[in-house]
Amino acid sequence: MDEARRKEGGFDVDELGVGFATFEGGATMDILESWAIHMNAFEGSFLAGSKGGVRLAPQFSFHSFLADMAMNATFNLDADEDRWHSLNPDFRFFDSPQHHWIGSLLGRVPAIDTAGIALDTMLISEGIYLSQQLGREVTAQEIIASSRSTALVRQALPSGGELVYPAL
Repeated sequence: MDEARRKEGGFDVDELGVGFATFEGGATMDILESWAIHMNAFEGSFLAGSKGGVRLAPQFSFHSFLADMAMNATFNLDADEDRWHSLNPDFRFFDSPQHHWIGSLLGRVPAIDTAGIALDTMLISEGIYLSQQLGREVTAQEIIASSRSTALVRQALPSGGELVYPAL
C-alpha cells in the first residue's frame, strides 16, 4: 500500500490484490481485487479453456474454433432483456437482489447461496495470501487448515457426537 495514503487515510489494507486460481477439472481464473487503484475499470473478467473462452465484461463474447476457423461472437445482453422478461415471467426475480429475495420467498426461483459464495470467495482470497507467504501453489485443504478463522461449524453425528471444523 502507498505509505502516504496509509498515513493520510488511516487504512492498513491492500489497495490491489492479484491472484490466479485453478479449479477441479483444470479451469483457471485470474483475480484482480481493488478498491483504490489509480486506473479505469479493468477490462473485464474472462474464462479460458482448452476449447474456447468467454469474456464476461465489458461485453459477453465467445471465442473458439468452428471447422478449423477462428470464431469470435459478441452477444448484446442488454438488447435481450425484454425478450427474457416476456418469455419467462420469473426472470423479473433476477432484476435485483431484492427482487430475487422476494422470488425465493415465494418459491418461484431457488435461493442463491450467498453465504456459501462468500465463504468460497474468502477461501480463494486466503489462498492467494497463503500462496504468496509460502512462495508456491497451495491446495484448498491447505488453505482451510491454515485459516485463522474463529468461526466453527458444529455438525451433529448420528452416533450422538459432534463434528467441529472451521467454517470454510
